[in-house]
Amino acid sequence: MKNFFEKIARIDRRIIYLLVFVGVAVPLVTKRGFTFEPSEEVKRAYDFIESLPEGSVVLISIDYDAASMPELQPLLEVVLRHIFSNNLKVLMMGHWPLGLPLGQIALEKIAKEMNKKYGHDYVFLGYRPGVAAVILNMGKEIRTVFNTDYKGTPIDSLEMMRDIHNYSDIALLIGFEAGATGDFWVQFGQARFGLKIILTSTAVITPDLYPYYQAGQIVGLIGGLRGAADYEILVKRKGFAYSGMTAQSVIHIIILILILLGNIGYFALRRLK
Repeated sequence: MKNFFEKIARIDRRIIYLLVFVGVAVPLVTKRGFTFEPSEEVKRAYDFIESLPEGSVVLISIDYDAASMPELQPLLEVVLRHIFSNNLKVLMMGHWPLGLPLGQIALEKIAKEMNKKYGHDYVFLGYRPGVAAVILNMGKEIRTVFNTDYKGTPIDSLEMMRDIHNYSDIALLIGFEAGATGDFWVQFGQARFGLKIILTSTAVITPDLYPYYQAGQIVGLIGGLRGAADYEILVKRKGFAYSGMTAQSVIHIIILILILLGNIGYFALRRLK
């Protein structure tokens, strides 16, 4: 009996590494996982997009960079696929210049996959400095901030932009947030102009955004890997977020079991002495 408790109290670290590797690899490779119910705030975000009539314009703000790419980029692709499949139009911009190429890559990838045409179904505006000033002036006339797209093409020459002048012509803003830019969108875009907003965020800042959701200032909130997994379930396209959420849950279970075994071994040996 003493030998047994000594073994579980001193499990070889290579066994632990192997368990962690298997726990991460199997869900990612097989794309199978646990069944769970999407959260209410993610359902409301999904339902709001579903309620938009065809041809509505969705403004997407890329407010993250490479450091948050693993958490937000898969969700961006899923959301873009959902928007295009509902025949909505996409207007993309961003307040984080280093993150804009990530948004552009995802937009062009999904647009090509969904056979969407630049200038007709989507436009990429790019970046302008001055977060608050940009948000406020876009609420009056987008052309005072972006008179050209990211390639320097006058936006009046783009078919999609002819009838888009301010937030009155935009049905929804979706902000992909890794910092405090979401606060500016709510404080200036929603409070000043009544802009409908869905915020998606990294897990670490999601708690800061819940007051906006609870106060009804944003129509939905998709937070962290769990939020992204919920959204993948709702659009019936399980991908990296769902597999990642499963892998994370498996690792948590393994860690809890190892902590339990270690403590059992420790206290049993102490008692035998």
